Amino acid sequence: MNTTDKVAVCSRSFSRHSVLRAELLSRFANVTFNETGHQLKGLELIAFLKGHNKAITALEFIDEALLSALPELQVIGKYGVGLDMIDLKAMRRHGKRLGWISGVNRRSAAELTLAFAIVMLRHVVAGNREVLAGGWQQLKGGLLSGRKVGIIGCGEIGKDLVRLLQPFKCSILVNDIREYSEFYAKFNLQAVSKEELLSRADVVTLHVPLDDSTRNMLSKERLSLMKPNAILINAARGGLVDETALKEMLQEKQLAAAAFDVFAQEPPQDRELLELSNFLATPHIGGSAEEAIIAMGRAAIDGLDDNEIPKG
Repeated sequence: MNTTDKVAVCSRSFSRHSVLRAELLSRFANVTFNETGHQLKGLELIAFLKGHNKAITALEFIDEALLSALPELQVIGKYGVGLDMIDLKAMRRHGKRLGWISGVNRRSAAELTLAFAIVMLRHVVAGNREVLAGGWQQLKGGLLSGRKVGIIGCGEIGKDLVRLLQPFKCSILVNDIREYSEFYAKFNLQAVSKEELLSRADVVTLHVPLDDSTRNMLSKERLSLMKPNAILINAARGGLVDETALKEMLQEKQLAAAAFDVFAQEPPQDRELLELSNFLATPHIGGSAEEAIIAMGRAAIDGLDDNEIPKG
């Protein structure tokens, strides 16, 4: 039992999870949990972290201002796989250490993506609204089987989605800044440019982090390359897609459907987009399968002891 370190758990979901709480407390005696019921930000987050040398964070922003105000904070264990909310350069400047494991929620995110594809191809959202409105019109959809699927980002989640798609006999296009030639060859994947992928795929799904190179990656111009009968899925990060342009395309039937788990602003405020019958929105649940929560929580706990200064 570690009785020296003082650990602050910023994440609400971690703090509420009985298994993760128990496992953390079995290793660290001095732990402060976020019992506020809301996400900590700005000065409130700084005040919560004050006096702790280690922390578990999730969607909290860790930036220059925060690190400057907390010289005693030395280690962050990341709960979840995204790092876009952590200023890694600031971490390096201040000599702070990060414990993080990529891909621990890959199956959870990949299964949600698969569910989105089937739900939107079969008009499940529109059909549900039809029944709730008192109607009983059968809506003709299409199969995922045999479709051309485009995966932008072939990291841990993208690769896992490829594996899940195998029984559906889909033709799979991929785009990534890295070359995974052995994996591509093993699953008969075709590596193409973003523009070619967008213009050819029946289902396009995003699995990239949010950074300066991917922000607004699917601009209005790139979205216009997609086929009118295509479906767009984003279970990666908000800010990758021009949501205003997407709404216009869905309204004008220039795009068949879209399903988003993440948004540039969360919760999203564009009611016109959210209420479209060919749009499905979920509240950032990609990593919220119980099995993924446990895996991410244990990775964050391990990260409090197994960590390093982020590399450049």
